[in-house]
Amino acid sequence: MSEAINKVHHQLFIDGQWVDGDDKQTKEVINPATGKVIKTIAQAGEAETTRAIEAADKAFKEWSGMELKDRVNILRKAADLIEENADYIAEVMTVEQGKPLAESKLEVIDGAETFRWNAEEARRLYGEIIPAPNAHHYEIIYQPVGVVAAITPWNFPSGMVTRKIAPALAAGNTVVLKPSGDTPLTAIAIFEQLEQAGFPAGAVNLVMGGSDVIGRTMTDSDTVRKLTFTGSTPIGQELYKQSAGTLKKLSLELGGHAPFIVHSDADVKASVEGLVAAKFRNNGQVCIAPNRVFVHEEIKEDFMTQLKTAVEALKVGNGMEEGTKVGPLIREDAIDKIKGQLDDALAKGAQLVTGGERLTEGAYAEGFFFKPTIIDNVNQSMNIFYEETFGPVVPVISFNDIDQVIAMANDTEFGLASYAYASSAKVIFELSTRLEYGMVGINEVKISNPETPFGGVKHSGFGRENSHLGLKEYVVEKFVNTRYL
Repeated sequence: MSEAINKVHHQLFIDGQWVDGDDKQTKEVINPATGKVIKTIAQAGEAETTRAIEAADKAFKEWSGMELKDRVNILRKAADLIEENADYIAEVMTVEQGKPLAESKLEVIDGAETFRWNAEEARRLYGEIIPAPNAHHYEIIYQPVGVVAAITPWNFPSGMVTRKIAPALAAGNTVVLKPSGDTPLTAIAIFEQLEQAGFPAGAVNLVMGGSDVIGRTMTDSDTVRKLTFTGSTPIGQELYKQSAGTLKKLSLELGGHAPFIVHSDADVKASVEGLVAAKFRNNGQVCIAPNRVFVHEEIKEDFMTQLKTAVEALKVGNGMEEGTKVGPLIREDAIDKIKGQLDDALAKGAQLVTGGERLTEGAYAEGFFFKPTIIDNVNQSMNIFYEETFGPVVPVISFNDIDQVIAMANDTEFGLASYAYASSAKVIFELSTRLEYGMVGINEVKISNPETPFGGVKHSGFGRENSHLGLKEYVVEKFVNTRYL
């Protein structure tokens, strides 16, 4: 058993205390690389979630009323503790989620930077002065929303937690977090650091348990004034409906189906490197991962040769093993979805270039491993053209005209991330302005940074995380009209 897994807590964190659930219900956490149980954790229900909300509400006055410099110092301390314990948190993440250890550590370090950036941005939450009649003062001030409920997914168990709670806390709010039931231990490891950072009791709370019960308790509560969620579009839509009765402020970062366009004048080597880095990070289990790869006919042969070589060189294995580039998928049903998409595409004329099978021999026998895969000749009759894959499959589509490829790229209900490689200024302008996505990476795949806005349009949700816009998601605008008598 991993030393880090032995060390990490297994309880809920409510009002500054590690506690079991009232009914002593527990849940097993599975290592997707081995299929083995690694920890049994406490579960919360309606009662525990309500207590966490009440604790956050009670702590709100103290936390929001704290001197800004003191609040900033606590946020900085949290960042330092997360960074100092990055090896520990990363090991917990790799064992429970599967991604390579180097990826996990980078995710943790990025989370520490998110805390640091938001700590400083709290100093720049400027209001506005509006020209007013004589003897009047018109002012807009920004104030914290109140209690924030956050629900995070399993694919980035550290990054999604820090990206939500850091700006919420920086703006003066208090938080109740529900992490994914598949990867709760990373959130617990982060909350161990928050416990030591000096937050008032109740400012940060952690509840694990059934999504239906906890989610409904959060949406039904009038005390919870903001809900932030990252996950699937269907669940986001349900939370949207459930929040109508309490008219909460919402941020929803939902599904993606990112196009990756390689134009005829693109740097082929750079585009292949970018695609492999973006697609196979976390084994393709990324909402912004390229899911449809459009390659211009003039360069396709060269592109496919380089891509096949690069993909076949990827080492698949346990994320704790040195040199592993691609870990396991999170669950058995992830493999079932991939196989279903591949069977449909191949039956409709797609060509298998490499991969296409589950790995089951030797060290792969007990885990959820799938061979990195490329399929060619994909078209709009196939399910994979419209369904998010969330796995290590690269579907390639040919094109010969910019209007054609933009139309195909936009032919989806999703609008989160998109990518394009090109040299012509005119082509870059066309792509960056006409692609219907919240984010566009031109000759670059790194589109998530603490200082830049992250979010989508259409069925990929609304609201932004990161940047000054992300901080504004956690405040309300108040207009003050002062007349001087």
